[in-house]
Amino acid sequence: MSISGLEKLDVWCKAQDFAVRVHKEVLPFLPSDEKWALASQIRRASQSIPANIAEGHGRFYFQDNVRFCYIARGSLEETLSHINYAFKVGYVPGALYKTLVTDGENLNRLINGYIGFLKKSKQGASEPGANYAVRESQSDYIIESPEPSSSDSNIE
Repeated sequence: MSISGLEKLDVWCKAQDFAVRVHKEVLPFLPSDEKWALASQIRRASQSIPANIAEGHGRFYFQDNVRFCYIARGSLEETLSHINYAFKVGYVPGALYKTLVTDGENLNRLINGYIGFLKKSKQGASEPGANYAVRESQSDYIIESPEPSSSDSNIE
């Protein structure tokens, strides 16, 4: 796998473009006192969207890929929530907010479509070990009553 493989994946390209756009167009509007709080949160959440799509793409078993797409979708919602907050407190202009929400909704549809494709195609389902799960056997927990101490026997 390489970047050239990811560049053929439309959902990753759109997620990367969205993250870059958020970085370039939203972060400059935030005041300096938000540099280590809101700006950092928005930056990390938006970067997590294409990063998780890429990590899932690098997995050979479709359920791993789907799981990382769910995480990417959650990061998208987190990013949109932060942008919504930034708009409501007056950091981000309305026109920018509206276009980012629209782009976020479109990206959400792309991620959902990609998840549907992965589930339908079941890529990697026949890979060796795909049907195995690693689990620890559960131990029985034995709860014993504590033996009375010598100080307990003096209580009447």
